[in-house]
Amino acid sequence: MSQEHIRNFCIIAHIDHGKSTLADRLLELTNTVAAKKMTAQFLDSMDLEKEKGITIKLKPVRMNYAHEGKEYILNLVDTPGHVDFSYEVSRSLAAVEGAVLLVDATQGIQAQTLANIDLAKKQNLVIIPVINKIDMPAAKIEESCQELANVLDILPEEVLKISAKNGLNVEQVLQAVIEKVPSPEQRNPQAEQKPFRALIFDSTYDAFKGVLAFVRVMEGNIRDREKIELLAAKAQAEIKELGYLNPRIQPQPEIFTGEIGYIATGIKEPGKVRVGDTIVKIPAPNFQLPAPLAGYQEPNPMVFASFYPENPEDFELLKVALSKLKLQDPALVYEAEMKEALGRGFRCGFLGTLHVEIISERLEREFNLRLVISTPSVIYKIFDKRGRDSLIYSASDWPDPSTIEKMEEPWVLLEIIAPASYIGKLMEVLKDVRGNYLETNYLSAERAIIKYEAPLRAIVANLYDKVKSTSQGYASLNYTMLGYRPAVLVKMEIWIAGRAEEAFSRVVEENDAYEQGKKLVEKLKEALPPQQFTVALQAVIGGKVIARETISARRKDVTGYLYGGDKSRKKKLLEKQKKGKALLKEKGRVNVPSKTFLEIFRA
Repeated sequence: MSQEHIRNFCIIAHIDHGKSTLADRLLELTNTVAAKKMTAQFLDSMDLEKEKGITIKLKPVRMNYAHEGKEYILNLVDTPGHVDFSYEVSRSLAAVEGAVLLVDATQGIQAQTLANIDLAKKQNLVIIPVINKIDMPAAKIEESCQELANVLDILPEEVLKISAKNGLNVEQVLQAVIEKVPSPEQRNPQAEQKPFRALIFDSTYDAFKGVLAFVRVMEGNIRDREKIELLAAKAQAEIKELGYLNPRIQPQPEIFTGEIGYIATGIKEPGKVRVGDTIVKIPAPNFQLPAPLAGYQEPNPMVFASFYPENPEDFELLKVALSKLKLQDPALVYEAEMKEALGRGFRCGFLGTLHVEIISERLEREFNLRLVISTPSVIYKIFDKRGRDSLIYSASDWPDPSTIEKMEEPWVLLEIIAPASYIGKLMEVLKDVRGNYLETNYLSAERAIIKYEAPLRAIVANLYDKVKSTSQGYASLNYTMLGYRPAVLVKMEIWIAGRAEEAFSRVVEENDAYEQGKKLVEKLKEALPPQQFTVALQAVIGGKVIARETISARRKDVTGYLYGGDKSRKKKLLEKQKKGKALLKEKGRVNVPSKTFLEIFRA
């Protein structure tokens, strides 16, 4: 089929605005998935995605559609919407020519929507504005259309109005994609005559075929069993299989310019296939290799946490599991580390706290790993008294305070969009962040956007959830990095039953240490199960206890079966129990369940 009949596009939106539901309707309209096989959120294949109601992984799918007597190939990429997965959105945009911008009519434009619009404009994509959920009683259709018109500088009449849930006007979206999104040939004329180059925008692992690279063919064509080279990795391979995703893999003898498909590389080392790399054919001798495509940059992790297996023998299993997740999630970075108190593990870099939570739950569900997870932390800069600087990735690496001359921490620019009636309450939440208020602008009479500078540490401390709960779910948040600024910080340790638990250590602002310590030990008191002995929970800074809570011993009536006789019998049993508890307290150690670490993240 000619390139002029190909349309590559993605769906971008804020979390829970109906991306996956719209994708379901498009799959039905194009008969890509048989009705008896169709399930809700079809492209969200993970149980975790369905449970949380969010898209975690981008999904490419090829659809065939007839319009005005012509057959078209529509390549769709469904993308995540949460701020922690913005990198996934950027990868999708680099592989397509157009974007359907979806906005929930009951919520209007959200902070992440604005961020996605900026990403799409930087890629020079054609944007098709769509208002979803127009059938809802709370839908504010005209207001949402006006907001979109103002942001995109278009007329409100140009905005499509649909209900993805019941299919109302969804066919108009397909028609708009065909009529407005340029074909690959329009964006890159004569691409078929050029040497083969394809951009890797995602990958997964197959035990038999090696790494499957999801690619967008930018120039040239390639056939099965031809030899290829990955330019950045300098790795060569012979193609084991190639084809389309329809939505399952569909092998083909050849894939062509402008198409989106997959290439089974046969490479068994996951680290060699990198997102953003360029695949080319291995040419004849003395033929110059094509230049790499201007592609993606490696994502910069913003939050770090350490993962250790509860069972030290599972270290190799954890290593393999992380390498496989890295294939599907290039934003995840990790390196091995060793701590005396925790053993062998990995320091992992993430885009945010939801990212930490998602990866840890996938490790547990998909690989049956029970983990000890350190408190997420950001990267701090420490300058010693000799003028040397170093990066601190976790509280366990914090140096002796007497050697520190000064310290810096990363700051971000927050943008919070919310109904005007919640602005006052949100400003109270932001006061706790100890940042700098910049301005409040109004998108409409009812909705405003707050701009605020804050330490990235505040985002890690679950600011996202606090903003959501304060605004009853109506507010949305996005942030961008500003750089490093001076800070006054201290390391706070948590002691459980007289032993320092390194995984709970964290870096806090000196003036806020007492409040943070008190809150943390109170949360631990709720999360930890009671023991046979009294357990002291202490927040400690520099050897000084700043907050304490106590978990009472589990009670057992050892004299319950006695029904009479000398009272000395009861006394003997109670004394024996007392000595036993004292011995347990002296020699015993409190085992912290895996779920407790995740609960503390959300504190």
